[in-house]
Amino acid sequence: MNWIQKEITLKPRNRGFHLITGELEAALPELADIETGLAHLHLKHTSASLSLNENADPDVRRDLESLFNHLVPEREPYYVHTLEGPDDMPAHGKSALLGASLTLPITGGRFNLGTWQGVYLCEHRNRGGARQIVVTLQGKTSR
Repeated sequence: MNWIQKEITLKPRNRGFHLITGELEAALPELADIETGLAHLHLKHTSASLSLNENADPDVRRDLESLFNHLVPEREPYYVHTLEGPDDMPAHGKSALLGASLTLPITGGRFNLGTWQGVYLCEHRNRGGARQIVVTLQGKTSR
């Protein structure tokens, strides 16, 4: 059983749901050597999140952004944590709902996802900046 851990810095993105599966795979050439295993992804932020969802129709990403803005609106009078702007506290709430980590199976050197599944960075701040993901790969290698 081999273990690999590395930190990946994702480019800054505006608020929204962004498909990052390809960006992760490109940053993880070590993935190709794992025959059977797991990838654990941990986002090191509290105002963004990770999700596994529809990878084909971009309308899903727009609709998810609309849904979460409806569920966790900005400028609510009961928010106390407001010093960092009106998008900050709602971003923490959205992150708490979706979570900061995913565990994915690895088969034959690739993430073993469903046909229509992809990994999303869910950026909940208007301008969140670069985001860091710690990726831990474990599994049986093909070598």
